[in-house]
Amino acid sequence: MSSGFFVTGTDTNVGKTWSTLALMRALQRQGLSVNGMKPVAAGCEWLQGGWRNSDALLLQQYASRALDYRHINPYAFQPSVSPHIACGNTDVRLDVILNAYRFLKTQGDCVLVEGAGGWFSPLCRAWDNAYLAVALQLPIILVVGVRLGCINHALLTYRAIQQSGCELAGWLAVLIDKDMPEFQANLDFLKQRIGSPLLGVLPHLPSPDFAYLAALITLPK
Repeated sequence: MSSGFFVTGTDTNVGKTWSTLALMRALQRQGLSVNGMKPVAAGCEWLQGGWRNSDALLLQQYASRALDYRHINPYAFQPSVSPHIACGNTDVRLDVILNAYRFLKTQGDCVLVEGAGGWFSPLCRAWDNAYLAVALQLPIILVVGVRLGCINHALLTYRAIQQSGCELAGWLAVLIDKDMPEFQANLDFLKQRIGSPLLGVLPHLPSPDFAYLAALITLPK
């Protein structure tokens, strides 16, 4: 099994963080020490003497080891807008992120790196999630938010990952619209078109239960 994965999504608000935490729990149930990372985050609150992102705080909470927040989320910005706008005049440096990732690798068996938004969503003015994923040289796990329009988003993202040269280790289907008609038919269509294993189908939940979601996941080999 890989020593880490990059978790990306078909869009924003498709369940990447819950999926990442479920994957963390599933890996931890296999006896692995697992830490999470969200390199760039927007929409932060001032807590504990610095800007803190709620998703990154969850990754810190569920990590196998107690970790300094700055390693989990090196770049945290207040405005709830795309990071390339939220960063303002801050120079988001790739080497800072890579150094934080290398440190996290020394603190456990596996690191899950959660991107922000979709595959081509910009993380700063100069580069996007795809660029970071290639730099990290990690296999990709794609989170597909299953709702109307998801087939187009999923297949475009799948093909973009293929073109990047990154390995798609698998994908997760997250039921965003609990009343979506023909859910199974859409899922079956995606299973036929995405040439990587479906690792799990995560249901719509009113509140998170990461242990329950972890039990629904088949880990990549």
